[in-house]
Amino acid sequence: MTTYIAVCGPAEASPEEAALAEAVGREIARAGAILICGGLGGAMDAAARGCANEGGTSIGILPGETRAGASPHLTLAVPTGLGEARNVLVVRAADAVIAVSGEYGTLSEIALALKTARPVVGLGTWRLAHDSRPDHPDPILRSTDPVDAVRVALAAL
Repeated sequence: MTTYIAVCGPAEASPEEAALAEAVGREIARAGAILICGGLGGAMDAAARGCANEGGTSIGILPGETRAGASPHLTLAVPTGLGEARNVLVVRAADAVIAVSGEYGTLSEIALALKTARPVVGLGTWRLAHDSRPDHPDPILRSTDPVDAVRVALAAL
C-alpha cells in the first residue's frame, strides 16, 4: 500500500520555512508517497508545490465548506467545514507526520499524531517536555534537512 505523509507547518511561513516545506514535498513525491496537508497557504502550499513539481500526489484537507483558498498545487482539495478540527482528519489520514516549524495549529497536529501512535518528524519545530515526567524524552524524531526528514518518517513506519 502507498504511504501517506502529512506535512504540517505555519499558514504564514517565512521564506526559510516555505523552502523547507517545499523540499519536503519534493522528497515525499520522490519517495512515491502521497502528501497530506491542511490545504491552504504557507507551508501547506509550499509542500504541495514541491510535490507537484516532482509529479507527486497531494491531498489538502480544508477547514472551510468550499475549496476557496485552497493551494493551486494540490491534486485534490477536500472541504470539511470543520475549521481547525480538520487537523484530526489530516493526522488520521497520514501514516507519519513531518512538522516544519509551526505555530499552535502545528502543535495540535503533533499532539494528535503522537496520541494516535503516528511517528512525528520535526524540522525546527516544537520540543515537548512534561514537568511531572522529567525523564520522559521528547517523542518527536528530529531531522536536520528535508531529505533526512522523509527518510526518518519512512524508516519509523
